[in-house]
Amino acid sequence: MLGIVNYGIGNLASVQNAIHKVGKKAHITQDPQNLKNYNSLILPGVGAFGDAMQHLARNGMQEAVLEFAKSGKPLLGICLGMQLLFQKSYEFGEHLGLGLIEGEVVKFEKSSLTPTQKIPHMGWNYVQKIEESPLLSGLESPFYLYFVHSYYVKNLQNAIGVSQYGTEFASIVQKDNIFGIQPHPEKSHNVGLRILQNFVHL
Repeated sequence: MLGIVNYGIGNLASVQNAIHKVGKKAHITQDPQNLKNYNSLILPGVGAFGDAMQHLARNGMQEAVLEFAKSGKPLLGICLGMQLLFQKSYEFGEHLGLGLIEGEVVKFEKSSLTPTQKIPHMGWNYVQKIEESPLLSGLESPFYLYFVHSYYVKNLQNAIGVSQYGTEFASIVQKDNIFGIQPHPEKSHNVGLRILQNFVHL
């Protein structure tokens, strides 16, 4: 069974539909006690980092997600969900994350962008595979995915895929059983579906 965490912030239906397209049933849950019953878990997210962490803490999901991560079962954070896996974000202040992966989340700097590059980073961009991972099985590097974000993970230590937008940043990460993907696989057609298919078969 695969669970999708509902903590009040996220593109739940589109992620669930994408999982169904790759032949797996996904259950949306807002009950922290349910997480231990799943074989794998997706943490989606859209919006602001601080608000998301407040929502996670408020309904007990923060501790439940941390406990799930300790179980060794696969956990995938998507977009903001990936950023939440890290230690800290500087989006509208300074906010602590889940701390499952080392690194900080910072805003793209206009000074590093070309005149045609805007914030947020929105649209299709390449991902260069820098480490082999079962999450990226069957994908030839580079491949293209759909991005929408103004903040990025600065630390490349656990990156398995990197992208460039003014600066090089971690677009896909892995640390043991913890995975994160900054772009939206559910909006990235066949390549994104292949990544989700790989995840559900881990």
